[in-house]
Amino acid sequence: MRNRFTQMVGVEHPIMMGGMQWVGRAPLVAAVAEAGALAVLTALTQPTPEDLTREIANVRERTDKPFGVNLTILPTMQPPPYAEYRRAIIEAGITVVETAGHRPQEHVDDFRANGVKVIHKCTAVRHALSAQRMGVDVISIDGFECAGHPGEDDIGGLVLIPAAADALDIPIIASGGIADGRGLVAAMALGAEGVNMGTRFLATQECAIHENVKDTIVASTERDTNLIFRKLHNTARVGRNSVSDEVVALLDRPDAAFADVAHLVAGAKGRSVMESGDMGAGLYWAGMAQGLIHDVPTVAELVDRIMTEARDVAARRLPALLENAG
Repeated sequence: MRNRFTQMVGVEHPIMMGGMQWVGRAPLVAAVAEAGALAVLTALTQPTPEDLTREIANVRERTDKPFGVNLTILPTMQPPPYAEYRRAIIEAGITVVETAGHRPQEHVDDFRANGVKVIHKCTAVRHALSAQRMGVDVISIDGFECAGHPGEDDIGGLVLIPAAADALDIPIIASGGIADGRGLVAAMALGAEGVNMGTRFLATQECAIHENVKDTIVASTERDTNLIFRKLHNTARVGRNSVSDEVVALLDRPDAAFADVAHLVAGAKGRSVMESGDMGAGLYWAGMAQGLIHDVPTVAELVDRIMTEARDVAARRLPALLENAG
């Protein structure tokens, strides 16, 4: 399954593990890279640019396969030193970066000037077209099913993926609701050249989060997520628990404001969930794909299974449909 995406980023399989805060660390990234897929370290999980440099070196001690770094740019009262993180990425010789968030033009320009391929995450075709004009190399198009921020248009992958493929000249990879080989083949049939998975990689043995989080994902269905911040026009999809239920209820009040839930949604609380396994300690990110997750394999087992199933679908099920139609 080699195509423009796999050749551009130098991987064997058209599968990517996108950036996940508190999750995208060296052991998991190296395992995904060794399995022949593309993984990215999450830059802002590291406290400083110097820590990021050390974590990049940590990955390289574990694998000689390609990997990338995620840099998410979000508007905030006290922004991190994005330019310093960017410089650390470039000076470390990273060749692929996943960007997301707010107005990344200066970052895209600097990365591309230094030979770094840029994969930019978007939730709408109009934003993807803007990113293409900006000069990015690949678009990761995120359907409404995804964890994190699915945008405000509520367009699922079955429409969003082919709409993006029709509109763009650069390769796209599909994100949201994908956890197995069926999703990979479906995404590629719709015009994508690969898939980007987050929730599925949470439930792997090498992912350094508490087993309670993994067990919760495995036990959950596609209905066990909550959409929060809808009224604030900053929609986010998270796993359903007592905290996200409370956030939804509080923000459903007519006079609700972010201040009413700020104490519940702090990033430190989400980190506590991942590290302590207390599922009531805060929010945790999870997409609708958790309804397709039923075990906690090694990363190598997962990638091999996805590719085996994808080949089976492509080689047997689809030709059989054509034969029966004839």
